[in-house]
Amino acid sequence: MAAVLFDLDGTLLDTLQDLADSGNAALEVLGYPTHRVDAYRHFVGDGMAVLAQRILPAHVTDPAMQARCLDVVREQYAQRWNHSSRPYDGVEGMLDALAEDSVPMAVLSNKPHDFTRLTVEHLLARWTFAEVQGVDADTPPKPDASGALAMTARLQLEPSRCLYVGDTRIDMETATAADMIPVGVTWGFRDEEELRAHGARHIIHHPDELLDLT
Repeated sequence: MAAVLFDLDGTLLDTLQDLADSGNAALEVLGYPTHRVDAYRHFVGDGMAVLAQRILPAHVTDPAMQARCLDVVREQYAQRWNHSSRPYDGVEGMLDALAEDSVPMAVLSNKPHDFTRLTVEHLLARWTFAEVQGVDADTPPKPDASGALAMTARLQLEPSRCLYVGDTRIDMETATAADMIPVGVTWGFRDEEELRAHGARHIIHHPDELLDLT
């Protein structure tokens, strides 16, 4: 296997509480009802702009309000991105083993690029990632495969020999579109049924199981 590319939220890091707290704080600022934390499992995954749209009441379709909500979500997340977020159980050992075997690792997230780098640099500081990329002006959100393909091109890797590991349909669709091997994890935000329905070639239930695929 040439390399392992990881999604971030719901795959390496359990960020659900901080994302939910940020979204709900934004809704309170804007005067809208909040949501239970578990509901955010289905709000997240497609990028922060889509998250901001999903948490608003269904009748709020004004693009200006959606943009305002995104701004406030970003402001709130900047204040609490590291309050509860941490690596999932077993992730640290998995990353240690991959690093020991000199397997190249990278992160490709739908989180905004600035927050992607911030969380990786602080919450996954022990490991070296060949690349860390979030959404920015040059990298559109997954499942657009251009970010994944640009990453493998820069690293001079053959996409078909790379694992892409994630917890949502977006990740499985991205891997498939990029001709990578889609690996779905069940400890994140979505369930095995969704992962299989959207192209997962492998399903793993604990981080250690990834080592059998590399």
